[in-house]
Amino acid sequence: MRTRKDTHRAAKPPPSKSTPVKPAPRNGEEPDLTTGSNAPRARDGGLQEAIGVQVRSLRKQQEMTVVELAGQAGLSAGMLSKIENGGICPSLNTLQALAHALNVPITAFFEKFEERRDASYVPAGAGVTIERRGSKAGHRYQLLGHSLGGDIAVEPYLVTLSEGAQPYGSFRHEGVEFIHLLEGRVRYRHGDRVIDMGPGDSLFFDAAAPHGPETLEELPLRLLSIIIYPRS
Repeated sequence: MRTRKDTHRAAKPPPSKSTPVKPAPRNGEEPDLTTGSNAPRARDGGLQEAIGVQVRSLRKQQEMTVVELAGQAGLSAGMLSKIENGGICPSLNTLQALAHALNVPITAFFEKFEERRDASYVPAGAGVTIERRGSKAGHRYQLLGHSLGGDIAVEPYLVTLSEGAQPYGSFRHEGVEFIHLLEGRVRYRHGDRVIDMGPGDSLFFDAAAPHGPETLEELPLRLLSIIIYPRS
């Protein structure tokens, strides 16, 4: 009598739901330097693109159309559009003609290319200290860095409220603010809302509404505050 062999096969394991790991770049490939942020990737088009950006910016500042600037510089509108879009690198004669038409020095076209990319470093305990007085007594602010230029100002603070500090829920200023509580407990007001906050909690809000620590539940209180607003 012939016995029947077991033909049962082991079930295949379910596919993994873990996030796939990106393969390492091959030789000659540019590595992926993106992060989890939604910020657009920094542009690095070189001198040709930087000149185009400046030409367009200076033209718009003087409220000139492409046709108007091209005519005054002795160029075709199509040629000027290619320069502004970084499609071609203009000759020195062309730059000189554009500079004359815009009434700027020729060096103005190279400002963005030569713009320094810098960083602000503040060692532990070395931030500039600001003591709040009056109704905001006991609010100690340490500035942890400074803005490096541009149209947006950023002020990062380490805020400490010690024993004897007074609550104050009526701060108001332009821009937006992000706070992250490091130590203590507080009932924090924003507009008509009051939020109970403890260590690890964060709040991001429109700073034009009245805001601030309304009830100090547990001191000392330490929080990171980042204020962002447009430069005037």
